[in-house]
Amino acid sequence: MSAIADGPAEGPTPVIQVLFALYPGFDTLDFAGPLEVLNWARHNVKDASTKAFKCQFVSASEHTVSSQGASFRAHMDYEDALEDISTFDILIIPGGSHEPILASKSEPLDLIKAFISLQQADPSKERTLMTISTGSFFLATQGILQGLAATTHPDYYTKFEIACQEAARRGDLEQTDVMEERYVVNNARFDLGENEDENPFILRKRPDGRRKSIARKGSNAWKEGRRRESVLKRANMKLGGARLITAGGISAGLDAALYLVGAMVSTEAAEEVARVMQYQWSKGVTVDGIDV
Repeated sequence: MSAIADGPAEGPTPVIQVLFALYPGFDTLDFAGPLEVLNWARHNVKDASTKAFKCQFVSASEHTVSSQGASFRAHMDYEDALEDISTFDILIIPGGSHEPILASKSEPLDLIKAFISLQQADPSKERTLMTISTGSFFLATQGILQGLAATTHPDYYTKFEIACQEAARRGDLEQTDVMEERYVVNNARFDLGENEDENPFILRKRPDGRRKSIARKGSNAWKEGRRRESVLKRANMKLGGARLITAGGISAGLDAALYLVGAMVSTEAAEEVARVMQYQWSKGVTVDGIDV
């Protein structure tokens, strides 16, 4: 059974709407890896007709060339995407040639900002923002990661920390905990239980601010018994309770996408996708969560 539905089963489970934001020089695998994972996911692993995700692509032009020279055709431009932003449940930003985008302050920066602003204004809907590799710089420079934890491509850890620190100085001085993990999840959803210290899906910082030497890892698929999340709790979380996932270098996007399948569909669905793709799922960490 899928975990996406909130209430009693009435008709088919709705398809989760996903938007990939492309720009010149994005990394092909950052985009194609998560796309492949989400494309294989099913609400019912034994029924091919129960596709869990519908993926669309946005770009500034009809065709966008990746850093590897592959050309991809977009379904819409950024103007249309901004108009229809409320229809999407997930926004995914691949890494790649991020510096020119930051220098020109071009898309997908405004799209990211609009997606987060929408969640803050309307926390009644669950939304997810996910970046792969250096796509996390688009969040860091806009101050979106302040007070949260995040990761990026290992070759960029130092530059990423500097970007987060500069954003903190421009903002309210809240720091970003940069972690060396496959992926990092903020605002996860699961049953916390009576003792959060015993929950395997929550990572707590040590008193000195550094992470524990052995991070607690694993997916946090929702329980099969459907439960409605408190809108009030979500509204009081950072970013309006938007689930925020940052993945590390390139192939880590596959792991983060499998986590997303596990969280929004089911653990069974994620494991089936990994089996079909003959891929060994490497788990990341969640750093905080909301009791559903």
